[in-house]
Amino acid sequence: MAAEVLCTRWTVVLLRELVAGSTRFNDLRRGVPRMSSALLSKRLKELEAAGIVERIKSKGKRSAHEYRLTEAGRDLRSVVETIGIWGQRWVDTELSLENLDPSLLMWDMRRNLNTEPLPKKRSVIEFLYTDLPASQKHWWLIVEPTGDVDLCSVDPGFDVDLYVTTKLRPMTSIWMGLSSIKSEQKNETLKLDGEPSLASKMQTWLGLSPFAAEQKRV
Repeated sequence: MAAEVLCTRWTVVLLRELVAGSTRFNDLRRGVPRMSSALLSKRLKELEAAGIVERIKSKGKRSAHEYRLTEAGRDLRSVVETIGIWGQRWVDTELSLENLDPSLLMWDMRRNLNTEPLPKKRSVIEFLYTDLPASQKHWWLIVEPTGDVDLCSVDPGFDVDLYVTTKLRPMTSIWMGLSSIKSEQKNETLKLDGEPSLASKMQTWLGLSPFAAEQKRV
């Protein structure tokens, strides 16, 4: 019965996004970009029926709702984390790096970004992926003095403090902990232009996968 509830397509990936803290429908979509809106809505209803998710009306918004894990849902955190650790250790690196998605990569980088090393002012970092089509080429991370981090795929109109020019594969490799900023710079697959303090500390503030510390065993 547990397998029937949890093993339908995209369910564990959706649970990962809920465990990571996303509560709004649009945020959940950004965390599972290859999942259609219709299927996302269906899976949320199934998880609600199973007592794993509850739908709560958002404060101050008439028709908006948020989706939050119940006690049963929160109890699945260790299951989701164990699957992630297993994948990092045992899923072939080349297979992982063939399934690349810039929107998912940038969304996870936004969520896990460490704001502590950044200056106490607005910092704007633009990522330029030279191997992607125009619609996916440019991304902006905006870090506010409050510590809030926003992600834009359309120019937000702010002055850019740091330009990161690279390709999707090496950036994903860094995010997964398979490579590093310095090694990709040495290989000339990543270029940093802009504020020196941001560039020199990028490895410390960059949001990596929560499983990046796990060592590959294949």
